[in-house]
Amino acid sequence: MASSFKPEQARAPPAVPLPIPPLTKFKIGICQLLVTPDKERNIAHALKAIEEAAKKGAQLVLLPEIWNSSYSNDSLPVYAEDIDAGGDASPSTVMLSEVSWRLKITIVGGSMPERYGDKLYNTCCVFGSNGKLKAKHWKIHLFDIDIPGEITFTESKTLTAGESLTIVDTDVGRIGIGICYDIQFQELAMIYAARGAHLLCFPGAFNLTTGPLHWELMQRARY
Repeated sequence: MASSFKPEQARAPPAVPLPIPPLTKFKIGICQLLVTPDKERNIAHALKAIEEAAKKGAQLVLLPEIWNSSYSNDSLPVYAEDIDAGGDASPSTVMLSEVSWRLKITIVGGSMPERYGDKLYNTCCVFGSNGKLKAKHWKIHLFDIDIPGEITFTESKTLTAGESLTIVDTDVGRIGIGICYDIQFQELAMIYAARGAHLLCFPGAFNLTTGPLHWELMQRARY
């Protein structure tokens, strides 16, 4: 019996017709933030950056990876939020929801540590211009590295890897979402392109040891 498996489709799924983007030209605000150990200060700093970007005409605003928390295995559980519960359990997403609605912009909210049940995830939230949470992406490829004398970090010691791709329709077009190390894996970008994404967003916080070696190259290769 002939196999029904088609390796070419497994690697590059059949493309869907590219949807007509709702906007053909728009401004994107990319916010770089200096993270501190003070979570309230980080949230206030991010809010100010979003407002400044929108004031300059940005209709899509992006935040970096883990913008509300110190990025360490000790800190992530302490700063983690229950996004689904909202309210006091997730002050970061409350802010993102309010400002996206008030300024009528789309926000790709970088990422933050999320507590979901008994697990922790590195989560990117996408908010629409109506203030509603449109999508959540759990970082799929966790970053574990050990370069003697340079850097040692084991993200999987604390976080759980996501298993799903995230593509979301917004006021500015269809967006495929990844987080930092996800950009290393070309299949993710290929699938998003095949699914009709107009834009790929990979909020990141790459380290200064390996980042300068390939971060720009990876971005050019994916686009």
